[in-house]
Amino acid sequence: MNRENRVMGDADAVAKVMTRDLHFVTPETSIMNAALRMRLADVGAVLVMEGEYLYGILTDRDIVVRAVASGRNPETTSAGAICSRDITTISPRASAGQAVRLMREKALRRLPVVDDETGRVIGVLSIGDIAIERDRRSLLGDISAAPGNV
Repeated sequence: MNRENRVMGDADAVAKVMTRDLHFVTPETSIMNAALRMRLADVGAVLVMEGEYLYGILTDRDIVVRAVASGRNPETTSAGAICSRDITTISPRASAGQAVRLMREKALRRLPVVDDETGRVIGVLSIGDIAIERDRRSLLGDISAAPGNV
C-alpha cells in the first residue's frame, strides 16, 4: 500500500472530510477587517471572493509577511492586494489520496474545494482535516482537533 493510501483510502472522497464552515471577505476588504474576521472565527485563512467565485485566499501569514512586515497600513491595504491569486483547487469527488498528492506536490496547507458544475467553492480541505481523519490521536491530529487559543 502506498503512502497516500495509508493516509486515507483513495476511495474516501474529499467531500467527506473537507471543512464546510467557510469564511469569506471581498477583494476590497481591508486586511485589518480580514484579520478581525479570522480572529473571531478562529481560523488562519479566509477565502477572498468576487461575487460567487474564488478570487484568492488570504492567510494570517500573508498579512504578516506581505503587509505588516513590509510597512503597509492594515487599515488601507486590501485583501485583494496581498492575497494569493494562483489558487489550486480540487473537486469534492476527488479522492483523499489525490488531495494528499496535490498538497504535497504544490506544498499547500489548504485546498479550496470547488464544485465541478457550478465553479463555486463548497469547502476547504486542510492538512488538519486530513490528520484528524487519518488518526485523531496522532500529534498533528490531536493539535488540529483541539479548540483554538484565541
